[in-house]
Amino acid sequence: MKTLGLYMIAGLGLSACASGISGGTTANTNPSDNPNNIVTQYPVETAMLNIYTKQRSARLVGMVDNQSVSADIEVTPKGRVQFNNKAVQGAEINTINKVNDRITAQSVAINYFTLNPLVFHGFTDSTGKYSLSNQTTTIPKMVTVGDSSKFITETVYADSSMRKKTGKYEQDWSLTQETNNTAWLCITTSENLLLTTSTEDAAAECYKINSQGDILASKVVLNQPSANATKTVTLVSQ
Repeated sequence: MKTLGLYMIAGLGLSACASGISGGTTANTNPSDNPNNIVTQYPVETAMLNIYTKQRSARLVGMVDNQSVSADIEVTPKGRVQFNNKAVQGAEINTINKVNDRITAQSVAINYFTLNPLVFHGFTDSTGKYSLSNQTTTIPKMVTVGDSSKFITETVYADSSMRKKTGKYEQDWSLTQETNNTAWLCITTSENLLLTTSTEDAAAECYKINSQGDILASKVVLNQPSANATKTVTLVSQ
């Protein structure tokens, strides 16, 4: 599954899968309505469907070395397609990265998945990359705050011939409380497991969700190695 974190690392020139603010009604979103009503379970599968498979657009912004950086993201469902000799669903993610309002990179990728239950099968992108995902656990419909799980191991190839491996990543999800009735759902992508020395660091994309699985806000956290330490860069939805 192509996550926004990997787009941001490449597009912003950092070493090393976005959401907008979605509409829809929310229930019990004001803690003052019922201060003792703390929501502890959230529909993670629904949230992931909203993040990776539904039509939406978003902008993430932040600062890197005193420069303003941004990512404009557009997700477009593609309907039924063929991938790896299977009938699946596709969703295109178009990402434009800017530094000081100057375009530095643009990437287009398609995530491939099936529904009921939600299973990710891999991605292709405009550079020719071709990935196969092994979803090791089912994405649960409901999750309790504090839960986490590894759910995908993904192998990335230079092209569809699958002769040359360029990356291998693990992806985890975790859920933490944000307010009485919202939580952060974070998808963390590991560093490249094919590298014997680490030049790429983990990236996390996090989504504030409510009890219906609506996406209320998002952020991407990137770890950028520097001379003496690892610098954390955070971009947030605007």
